[in-house]
Amino acid sequence: MDRPSQLIECGEFVLRRLRGQRDFVQLFTLIEQSRDHLRPWMPWADGHDEQSTRELLASSETKWESGELYNYVVAENGELIGMCQAYRAEPRGCRLGYWLHPCAVGRGIATRATAALAKEMFALADVGYLEIAHDVANAPSRAVPRRLGFTELRREQAPPPAAPSGCGIDLIWRLNRPATGGTFPGGRAGGTNSACSTAST
Repeated sequence: MDRPSQLIECGEFVLRRLRGQRDFVQLFTLIEQSRDHLRPWMPWADGHDEQSTRELLASSETKWESGELYNYVVAENGELIGMCQAYRAEPRGCRLGYWLHPCAVGRGIATRATAALAKEMFALADVGYLEIAHDVANAPSRAVPRRLGFTELRREQAPPPAAPSGCGIDLIWRLNRPATGGTFPGGRAGGTNSACSTAST
């Protein structure tokens, strides 16, 4: 099974694969500093502690190797400023997720990081479409798929536990694999745009 690149360079920031327990201190600090920002939309933020961080790092290693989940940190000048991920929702489809430290919002980083990850996932031959899911009430998350050319697909009951500020209904967006040589707003399918490039590590 093909795997995405472990390092995706995006100008002033990079996406890189989590490095197991070596990332513990930085990742734990990132989540702790972001908890108030994440809490309204991500129920897991309230239960965050050292153990949950270690479990996340361990499971990320295992699931990367199995092709079930690809977890990346967003890093700028060596500091972690967020995370993004792609996980298998169906055999031909992946779901993308993203969040940022509050100091990194408002700069277009979530959109550019998601675009770079989408391009990377479409480089895998067995990925036919990508989806993004967010609570209907989460307007900032809605902006990312809209900018990247995703189409609103359906609304469905959100899985428990409920997000404190959510309405309990998830909005699902989909982007199908572009035709050979086609483009989407995040970059050229199967190629490299001027903003992001990949490297194996």
